[in-house]
Amino acid sequence: MNNIKLIIICIPFILCNCNQTGTWIKKADMPTARMGHTTCVLDGKIYVIGGYQKANAPGLTTVEVYDPKSDKWTAKAPMPTGRRQHAVSVVNRKIYAFGGYTNFRQPGLSVVEEYDPASDNWTKKTDMPTARLGLATSVVNGIIYAIGGGSKVREPLSVVEAYDPVTDTWTKKMDIPTARYFFSTGVVNNKIYAIGGSFGGPNQILSTVEEYDPATDTWTKKTDMSTERFSPACVLNGKIYYIGGALTVKPPHPVVSTVEEYTPNY
Repeated sequence: MNNIKLIIICIPFILCNCNQTGTWIKKADMPTARMGHTTCVLDGKIYVIGGYQKANAPGLTTVEVYDPKSDKWTAKAPMPTGRRQHAVSVVNRKIYAFGGYTNFRQPGLSVVEEYDPASDNWTKKTDMPTARLGLATSVVNGIIYAIGGGSKVREPLSVVEAYDPVTDTWTKKMDIPTARYFFSTGVVNNKIYAIGGSFGGPNQILSTVEEYDPATDTWTKKTDMSTERFSPACVLNGKIYYIGGALTVKPPHPVVSTVEEYTPNY
C-alpha cells in the first residue's frame, strides 16, 4: 500500500454499464486456503504470507509465492511466528512482517521479522515498541510507518511508529487523530493516507480519511468516503482506490461492492 503494487484476489464482482470490457481467467489455486493473510509484490512475483483458515484457528506461518509468468506456486521458508491480521512492507528487496496476532481473542504482537528472498531466510528484527494487530504499514523514502491497529480486537490504537530497516531502530511519531484498526493506507506524493477501518465494536466502522506528512510529522483531516467500511486500498496514477469491503467486523461481515476513487490535493 505504499510503493508496492497490490494484486487483490477475489474482489467483489462489480456491474458496469460502460463500454469497457475485461476478462477474468482462472489461475492455479493457492496451495494453502486462507484468509487474514497479507500480500506483496517483489521481482514480479506475489508473496502470500500468514493468515488463518477458520475463526478459532491459529495464525499460519505459511509463505507461498505465485509466479504469474509460469502460473505456478512455490512454498518458501515459513515465518518464525504464525500470525494473522498483520502487515507487510517491502524495502530494498526484503519483506518485513509486523504485528498481527496468533489466535482469536489473543493480544496483538510486537514481533517484526524480515524475509530475504535471495536466501529464503527469515531474520528476527527489533520489536515494535507497541504490540498490535490490524495495523497498516506504508513506506516513504525507505522508512516504514506502522500506523494504528489494536492492542486487541475492539481496542483501537492511535500510535504511529517509524521503522528504519538500515539501522533496525524505531522512532515514535505523531499519533493518528482517529484511533483505528483493520484499515488501509496508501502513499501519494510521499504522503500517507489512512482510510476507513473500525474504531471499536462490531458496528463502529469509519469513513474517515486522514493524511500524514512524514516531512513535518503532522496529520491533516481530509474528505470522508461516502461509505463507512474497511477494505483494501490501492494506488494507481496518483489516485487511491478503495474497493469493496465489509460494514462490520462481526461475522458474517455484510459486504459491499462499492468502489470509490480519491484524488489527493497536492
